[in-house]
Amino acid sequence: MDLTNNVIIHTKKDGIEYLQFRKLLEYGLVNCYTTRINDFDLDGRLDKRDTEYNYKRLCESLGIERSSIVRPNQTHSDNIQCINEVIKLSDVDGILTATPGINLALSFADCTPILIYDPVHKVIGNIHSGWKGTAKKIGPKAVKRMQKEYGSRPEDLIVCIGPGIRECHFEVQDDVREIYEKEFSYLGVNSEAIKKEEGKEGKYMIDTTLINKLILEEQGVKAANIYDCGICTVCASSVLHSYRADKEKSGRNVAILGIKN
Repeated sequence: MDLTNNVIIHTKKDGIEYLQFRKLLEYGLVNCYTTRINDFDLDGRLDKRDTEYNYKRLCESLGIERSSIVRPNQTHSDNIQCINEVIKLSDVDGILTATPGINLALSFADCTPILIYDPVHKVIGNIHSGWKGTAKKIGPKAVKRMQKEYGSRPEDLIVCIGPGIRECHFEVQDDVREIYEKEFSYLGVNSEAIKKEEGKEGKYMIDTTLINKLILEEQGVKAANIYDCGICTVCASSVLHSYRADKEKSGRNVAILGIKN
């Protein structure tokens, strides 16, 4: 299954496979979203040697050093960290930097990757926006931090939305529906973003991608500057790791974003 489309290129070489955003490549940025041919779990499922071997091969393919990667311990928070050197991070789900040579990495298995680039101030952001992070508006909060810390203007930003669970498979119950209706009813799109499943009492389908786009636009990001790959990790679970599809056996995809030296 090849996932190449007008937004994404599916690269296969040297036993490594990953997706890359065409728009980010235009700017010369290091970027990738890996497939299930490799697993990048750092939370105990894999032997550390296997994970490191996978990182080594991926870095060689991307032309970067393993030592340049910053990969925090993620907790589905809305915590965002600005960095200018390779450091260890805990309880962080968003990383920002303007330092060339630092490559920001986060792992995913259905949650939404949001990659941000400010071509004016040369700032990048890698954001992990699961259903909890989306409800906490981690994407717009990252935009605000870029404004505050780097002088970025929302209208200049390029935003790329990577593979994640889409409305077709993101089934939730009343508890999550209530959170989303409370947080996002002001957008006036509840009927589009939160739909009751036919014939299933207390089951709803939520379009977190639509919500992320709208709240980013609300923050000032231009709709024309948001590049959505349109890929559902569950639909493409033969190629991508998906927790919803594979449960506890699921591996992890990793998204990397960096500014070349």
